[in-house]
Amino acid sequence: MSARASEHELREIDDCLRRVRAGETAAFEPVVRRFQRPLRAWLAMRAPPGVDADDVAQQALVLAFTRLGEFEPGTDFAAWLFTIAAFQLRGETTRLRRVADYHSRFAPEIFAQALDRRAAESPALAEARLDSLRECVQSLAEPLRRYLAWRYDEGIPLEEMAVRSGRSVAAVKKQLWSLRQSLKLCVERRMALAEGSGG
Repeated sequence: MSARASEHELREIDDCLRRVRAGETAAFEPVVRRFQRPLRAWLAMRAPPGVDADDVAQQALVLAFTRLGEFEPGTDFAAWLFTIAAFQLRGETTRLRRVADYHSRFAPEIFAQALDRRAAESPALAEARLDSLRECVQSLAEPLRRYLAWRYDEGIPLEEMAVRSGRSVAAVKKQLWSLRQSLKLCVERRMALAEGSGG
C-alpha cells in the first residue's frame, strides 16, 4: 500500500486523529495499520547499513502519537508523519556514525590493552578462563547457542543469519552483542568464584 491516500481514506484518518485528540487512544491503531508498511518501505530504501528501518518506523509512529497536538488538522498527515520519520532516520544515522567513529578511534587501543592483559596470564589461568567460557556457553538456551555457532563456528555472515532467524541485521547484531556481554559477565563470575574457593 502506498503512502498516498484516497479521499475516503483521508476522511477516515482525519476522523481517527480527531478521536485520538479527544482522548480515544485506541483510535490511533488504524492509523498505524495504514501507514506502518509504506513507512517501513520508505525508510528501508533510505536507511544506510546498520540502521533498522523497522525500529525507526516504530519510533516515528510513537513520536507522531505523542506529538499529535502539534499536527494541524486538515493538513497532510502522511507528509507530517514521513517528515518525522526522516528526522528520526537522520538522528539514528548520526548516532551510529558517532558510535562507529568512537570505535574506530579507541577500539585498537582497547584491543591492545586486552591482549597485553591476556599475554600476562599464566597458561593455567587461560585454560580456566576457557573452561568457564565453555560452561557459560553450555548454560545458554539452544536458540542462543545456535546464534553463536552460526557466527563463530561456521562464520556465517550477519545478513544470512538475519534471513535464517527471520530478524533484521540490526537485531542480529544486537543479539550477538548482548550474548557477548552475558558470556563475559558469566566468565568473570565463574573466575571470581573459583578464586574465592581457592581454585
